[in-house]
Amino acid sequence: MSHPFADLTPDLVLDAVESIGFLSDARVMALNSYENRVYQVGIDEGQPLIAKFYRPARWTDAAILEEHSFTAELADCEVPVVAPLVHNGKTLFEHQGFRFTLFPRRGGRAPEPGNLDQLYRLGQLLGRLHGVGASKPFEHRGELDVQTFGRDSLNTLLEGNFIPKSLLPAYESVARDALKRVEDLYAATPYQPIRMHGDCHPGNMMCRDEVFHIVDLDDCRMGPAVQDLWMMLAGDRQERLGQLAELVDGYQEFHDFNPRQLPLIEALRTLRLMHYSAWLARRWDDPAFPMSFPWFGTERYWGEQILILREQLSALQEEPLRLF
Repeated sequence: MSHPFADLTPDLVLDAVESIGFLSDARVMALNSYENRVYQVGIDEGQPLIAKFYRPARWTDAAILEEHSFTAELADCEVPVVAPLVHNGKTLFEHQGFRFTLFPRRGGRAPEPGNLDQLYRLGQLLGRLHGVGASKPFEHRGELDVQTFGRDSLNTLLEGNFIPKSLLPAYESVARDALKRVEDLYAATPYQPIRMHGDCHPGNMMCRDEVFHIVDLDDCRMGPAVQDLWMMLAGDRQERLGQLAELVDGYQEFHDFNPRQLPLIEALRTLRLMHYSAWLARRWDDPAFPMSFPWFGTERYWGEQILILREQLSALQEEPLRLF
């Protein structure tokens, strides 16, 4: 079994950090990350640094540098974001075949689900993020669309041996029905794609000293602005309506929000569900994945996915959330 990070030892991590001029104190702590590998590295006579080693062949150098450039734009506009360290004019480095980037350590707490005051402030932050993101497009990063996150994901799952044969017809049927509805919603919902975070769950909006800041733009890409808003909503429909109102009120202080995008929320949720399963399938040759996700491939997992997609199919038919 191939392992893209097999040669990434603690010694190599230390050597990589020291190769660009930092003197470590030999302390290395692996942080929770599956797509890439991320470590906290102790620095002699300084604050620890975060070293992020990119998964080989996932992004081109141009795409990674475009993420770094976007982050620098945000920082220049005083949007609170954890930006890569610049050393000798560079943010992307290479050591023994691994590309890596260094970040300052920045801790914090995730937002509290349903906290309306925090949602207003998060809306302000997202409005500032999108104000910068809407100023020009990405050139080297793709778009969150039905093909990439939907059809390609389904093809990955159908071509592999991950879904038990007994459940394959049911999964394929509900997935195709859901994708058809997602395609219809996309076709009926005009929007202007912008540069966005792309993976804006609450864990990527951290609060420290009463200030929220954005972390981990590894998945930034083009897409509808509402993608960065819907994962902040939780609870039943009434609760989500109140949360959405607070989020958008804060957002519109810094950037116009087009409410015509709201019907895409359940479509985007559906695409995220399918993309997540396909992501696990595509990474299964990395030993970290079978170890961390042992339930993937079981009848129970796929039975639950079928039920979830059936629920999504119903949600896709319901009246979308509205602003009042």
